Amino acid sequence: MTTMTETSARFREFKMPDVGEGLTEAEILKWYVQPGDTVTDGQVVCEVETAKAAVELPIPFDGVVHELRFPEGTTVDVGQVIITVDVAPGSGDAAPAPVAEPVAAPQPAAEPEAPKGRQPVLVGYGVAESSTKRRPRKGAEAPVQAAAAVQGELNGSGSGGVVPETRPLAKPPVRKLAKDLGIDLSTVTPTGKDGIITREDVHAAAAPVAEPAAPAAAAAAEPVASAPVAAAASAPGARETRIPVKGVRKAIAQAMVGSAFTAPHVTEFVTVDVTRTMKLVAELKEDKDMAGVRVNPLLIIAKALLVAIKRNPEVNAAWDEAGQQIVQKHYVNLGIAAATPRGLIVPNIKDAQEQTLPQLAASLGELVSVAREGKTSPAAMSGGTVTITNVGVFGVDTGTPILNPGESAILAVGAIKLQPWVHKGKVKPRQVTTLALSFDHRLVDGELGSKVLADIAAILEQPKRLITWA
Repeated sequence: MTTMTETSARFREFKMPDVGEGLTEAEILKWYVQPGDTVTDGQVVCEVETAKAAVELPIPFDGVVHELRFPEGTTVDVGQVIITVDVAPGSGDAAPAPVAEPVAAPQPAAEPEAPKGRQPVLVGYGVAESSTKRRPRKGAEAPVQAAAAVQGELNGSGSGGVVPETRPLAKPPVRKLAKDLGIDLSTVTPTGKDGIITREDVHAAAAPVAEPAAPAAAAAAEPVASAPVAAAASAPGARETRIPVKGVRKAIAQAMVGSAFTAPHVTEFVTVDVTRTMKLVAELKEDKDMAGVRVNPLLIIAKALLVAIKRNPEVNAAWDEAGQQIVQKHYVNLGIAAATPRGLIVPNIKDAQEQTLPQLAASLGELVSVAREGKTSPAAMSGGTVTITNVGVFGVDTGTPILNPGESAILAVGAIKLQPWVHKGKVKPRQVTTLALSFDHRLVDGELGSKVLADIAAILEQPKRLITWA
């Protein structure tokens, strides 16, 4: 007979790690294992999404999966146990592995009743009829009832419903969210562990209740909580679709709001003839030293920005609010805005100022490909100093980009188009583009910002300055 000590020693817990810099939570996107599967040290067991990126988590020990604590689509705090592993299978009697239903599909009996007078109509917050085996995307999130059912199983109650205490339990950020939305927490039904109100609960409470269009519709509206709300929102004739903002998209939104209302932005524009730059790009594509790397105008623009920073190093800085100081950086972590399925992210090339043109081309190619695959790590998106955003790929002429928090400048590159241009006293068709430079006016004044933008434009007009000015 196996003792309690021996039994507990057999099972090791793997907790949600902090995969970024001070991140507090992550959403489980996908499980790659199920109870009963054999795992080895270093094997990836799940994919999670933080506020910065999607990351695959490897298990740090060998054994057999005993339990998955949370279903896909659940947001889990850092430090919570997400999986337990039997590290000594077959060594004695052990508690039977839990059934996978809480992860794959919650039992109907565990569904909490929606409070009267309020239905959870936010997209994705009805009770899903289908399994939560796959991560809900674009309008369909893991049901609150599924998470509640799992929490009920973990708490030993057998039910996802929880009874709120006299003073509702919620973390400070959730209380602030409720205050901003005008929601009384005592009226919110909690679904978090131990009766804690989550942000999703507050958003569900803030969602308006759909009004029936006719008496017949009123009767049909009764089981709304048992049908996927996302399906109704996507039905033909639907006038609205609500998409929950979370993970990377939510972090981006918060960061942009913080940047826009913290750093005083100034944006300057210049239109420049880049015909010679386009000729250089064509020549570099045929150069054997550039074989195997992608050569495009962005490569020359990135190099031009690095040269401009070298000539005007004061622009590569950050504002220290606590110390009321300007922190000048002696390195350039060059950020490149990249569109991904999870939104626009800005990974950066570390110490870009030290790279040769072929090295910079290789770094740009790798950065973009990794971003498009959704594999960019949080570390790759931290520590940026300046950024380039290429709006020209969408045919847009220019824009007023918002600074990434902690950075001093961002360069927007517009579409390169054939336009009439006065060249050597005659109007000729030339390749022309518009550049826009936004900068933090606390540490970059108009003169410095103008010099940087003028240097970039001058290099793109006469690319030989990459050599003479470097």
